[in-house]
Amino acid sequence: MTERLAMPIQTMPIVTRWLQRAGLTLGLLLCTLAASAQPAALRIWSAGAAQAPMTELTQAYSTRQATSLQVDYAPVGVLMSRLAAGGQPDVLILSQDVAAAVAQAGWCDADNTQALGSVGVGVAVKEGAHRPDISSPEALRQTLLDAKSITYINPSKGTSGKHFAEVLQRLGIREAVQSKTTFGEAGYVVEPVARGEVELGIQQITEILPVPGVSLLGPLPPALQKNTTYTVCVTRFSPEKIQAKAFMQYLLEDGARRIFVAKGFTVP
Repeated sequence: MTERLAMPIQTMPIVTRWLQRAGLTLGLLLCTLAASAQPAALRIWSAGAAQAPMTELTQAYSTRQATSLQVDYAPVGVLMSRLAAGGQPDVLILSQDVAAAVAQAGWCDADNTQALGSVGVGVAVKEGAHRPDISSPEALRQTLLDAKSITYINPSKGTSGKHFAEVLQRLGIREAVQSKTTFGEAGYVVEPVARGEVELGIQQITEILPVPGVSLLGPLPPALQKNTTYTVCVTRFSPEKIQAKAFMQYLLEDGARRIFVAKGFTVP
């Protein structure tokens, strides 16, 4: 009878440890390969004026494409400062006012920048509150002088704040309303109006409509209005250009444009 060869008992723990290590190494390799197969999250920086439509659109896109999106909303001035400090998003949504500066800095190619839509500046009051007249420059001037308190975004940070500061200057009442004015720094600056803490809030219409508890009194009078166009571009330094361009094209589709309109934009 042929005797079976038996592994020496003392070598078994060594083999066991080797197999354990091999299994661990293989597991780590498979995890690494799986992670590398997953597309990196797209980094999107967007002006706050586009937050309402973008929130809906990015959620739908993430579900449809199984793509991870990292979206930051901030005033245009803040985003420009972050870009100058070395920030590198994949997709930028900014006002057309800064498009030349963005192209000159080499952050986006001017010929690959597309318009998403335009929005004007409006005045908000608390829901159910008295609705004063803002239908003409003269009526707006008197309403602002009569108001107990006013808020708008810091002119150094936001498009509507910069414009409204110029409106006050044109109306000759900038100094007269200074003591009762509070600057918002980011986000929906008319939220204090909803809480009854401030009487009048001035911001872009797309940043008034989503706020519960406030009512859009109306746009600024035509002679004092500023309609700002917002654009989208894929940055030059994006490592995810294919995904970024696909997302940009999604924002330009008819379905996306309908959502922009529903949230207060006028689209091309």
